[in-house]
Amino acid sequence: MTTIKDELLYKIQTKSLQVAVIGLGYVGLPLAVEFARAGFRTIGLDLDHHKIDAINSGQSYIADVEQDELMDVVESGRLKATMDYDILRDCDAISICVPTPLSKTQDPDLSYVIAAVDAVGDYLHPGTMIILESTTYPGTTEEIIIPRLLHNGFEVGENVFVAFSPERIDPGRKDFKLQNTPRVIGGITPNCGELAFALYSQIVQEMVPVSSTTAAEMVKLLENTFRAVNIALVNEFLMICDKLGLDAWEIIDAAASKPFGFTKFTPGPGVGGHCIPLDPHYLSWKLRTLKYNARFIQLASEINTSMPSYWVDRIARALNEARRSVNDSDILVLGVTYKPDVDDVRESPALDIIRLLEENGARVSFHDPFVTSLHDEGLETPFTELTPQILAAADCVVIATNHSSYDWATVQQHAKLIIDTRYALGPVKIKQQSPVLSPA
Repeated sequence: MTTIKDELLYKIQTKSLQVAVIGLGYVGLPLAVEFARAGFRTIGLDLDHHKIDAINSGQSYIADVEQDELMDVVESGRLKATMDYDILRDCDAISICVPTPLSKTQDPDLSYVIAAVDAVGDYLHPGTMIILESTTYPGTTEEIIIPRLLHNGFEVGENVFVAFSPERIDPGRKDFKLQNTPRVIGGITPNCGELAFALYSQIVQEMVPVSSTTAAEMVKLLENTFRAVNIALVNEFLMICDKLGLDAWEIIDAAASKPFGFTKFTPGPGVGGHCIPLDPHYLSWKLRTLKYNARFIQLASEINTSMPSYWVDRIARALNEARRSVNDSDILVLGVTYKPDVDDVRESPALDIIRLLEENGARVSFHDPFVTSLHDEGLETPFTELTPQILAAADCVVIATNHSSYDWATVQQHAKLIIDTRYALGPVKIKQQSPVLSPA
């Protein structure tokens, strides 16, 4: 006898399955495009009409989605975007890729996930597969999603199927994209896991099944907690070297020559983006409900969030040595995105550096090849072109993000004083003077 699971497997194999992706941001749009490129009829759902209009006209607003690829799947009819959730009546598989921010008290805000799941529940029908990709605390899929779907005789693993597959998008990365980044999958039941595995294997080269949705949720948190803790370690190492009068970058580079037992991380102005500053707190919050204190996570967060203050202190010391003060100084910040060569300023530590400098009376301007306005971030900091005259006029140039398009030779030639939080000026500076504090 043919089961609902068998019917879905057949639809996957024959590409007759219709897929919906809810949330068309940095995670959802690349996913929708890949499903469409693989031959599935794909619907993108979002509440932002600007995104809907852009997609349907073939205009990419995500750097990782090539304009030609988007235009191809839109013109072929394999991808369309809408704000109308009624379309879910005809969809067999639904991937949820909505934001999962933290509240001001560092508690998980699952309102976007709950809203998406409730919308799916209104149109749930036998033979629906739901895969959550949004990062969250372990247990979310079982504790939050399943109870909201179990009505009207639905039985998970028999006529509806639920899985968790954590996104692994690294914006701006060229070597690892969605297709060649291994994909973790965990299902509520073996049938759920098998179906999600079958679907995602159509767009991803390597699949990594785990025993449950909770295990898959925990994988994502381990990945990002590992990075947060090691970034905090190397940031504290920088401050230790500062106290000892040592060049942290020289020591890190030398340690990285060891071919085993050492993973290189580099210090900087802090951590940014949606993942590293936020995700470990989901685990910390969950453990607090179990009366356990996740000390490493909390300490790492304290160190990483303190880095903008550390760098502003370094700026103040450097200006003092030049017989200047932060108050009434003209300071130029180069790079405000949270990582190089992207247009993403979410949680960027450069913004905190700017705020602290302005609070201390500095006149701050910024340049970034990907960002020309910070008004949406609550800052009125003016954008400026990057010219030799602008560099020479600044009392201090602060390198917060080392975009590859910057001409560092010109920066070195014209700037009076350089504070380099990202070691953007290259290894040659080690031989000449500290790469952190670089009087030109």
